[in-house]
Amino acid sequence: MAWSCRTRPSPATSPQTTSWPASSRRFPARSSSTSTPETMSRHPSIDDPTTRDVLRQLELDVTIRLDGLLQGDYLGLVPGHGSEPGETRRYIAGDDVRRIDWNVTARMQEPFVRQSIADRELETRMLVDLSPSLDFGTAWCEKRDLALAAAGAVGFLTQRVGNRIGAILLHDGQMRDFPPRQGRDHLMAILHEINQADRIDTTPASLSGGIRRLTKSARRAGLMVVISDFMSTEPWPEELRRLSLRHEVLAIEVVDPRELELPNVGLITLRDPETGRTRDINTGRPAVREAYAAAASTQRTEIANRMREAGASHLQLSTDRDWVLDLVRFVALRRKQAGGTGRVKS
Repeated sequence: MAWSCRTRPSPATSPQTTSWPASSRRFPARSSSTSTPETMSRHPSIDDPTTRDVLRQLELDVTIRLDGLLQGDYLGLVPGHGSEPGETRRYIAGDDVRRIDWNVTARMQEPFVRQSIADRELETRMLVDLSPSLDFGTAWCEKRDLALAAAGAVGFLTQRVGNRIGAILLHDGQMRDFPPRQGRDHLMAILHEINQADRIDTTPASLSGGIRRLTKSARRAGLMVVISDFMSTEPWPEELRRLSLRHEVLAIEVVDPRELELPNVGLITLRDPETGRTRDINTGRPAVREAYAAAASTQRTEIANRMREAGASHLQLSTDRDWVLDLVRFVALRRKQAGGTGRVKS
């Protein structure tokens, strides 16, 4: 089964949105198996053929499409060997000119390059939000599918350069912890759990609590990736700031276009999936659509500002865009900001 599989209805809608019919999709339907406290505590199996196909296609997207576009240079997405600056030495033909240390070169009157110290056992940890608000999508996929794609991209690239990957999954009021380990099997177990997580209507796990747990559990400095729609009203920006004091933090925001503006389709009922509250809205009125778009724009701007103030890098993925291209643009920008030094400025 490939990414371009059938549509599926969403029983839960995103805050301020309704269940719009989905167009052609690139993501396969997840299994309808139910996650219980018992199943969430077991090491997940990836023997299901549908799950294997989903994860295999995701791996191909990362290792073929993404690798081809990035040409093997993942600077700015995952930490790799040699991210710490080391000693200088004389330039040798064939050295990367981006490594030239111009201050030393000017002082010594001949080219010198800055070497890198090889990092060992670097850790990447992900916090993946699987709240009901992510079970929504009106374009190519649902927001939860984007969360899976983002986790897969970070995971496969991390595993590829030999770093350890860990994760905390927020689902059904619980936090499922995967301690950092190396290896493809460990990553597949994480992605399987994300893909198989059941849709829920219960109170979601706390986003700020998840970030707090990530801060406490990550004792070694590394890359911390938080994947969510960040629509929680909790004080998550403060927790994100604490996390970024010691770690490099990447916040991946997943959105859907219908969360940003309403179409003119007449009277609709909006339902908040995390509270169950409903409200009838007449989208035929221009003033209503304009007010909605203004409020949504303010909300997203506020989210972006809070991330920047917390010291986190911000990547937004949308269900109506190619997530691979968005990721490539992000890495290209970060690579430019790093200036070839191996360090990325937030």
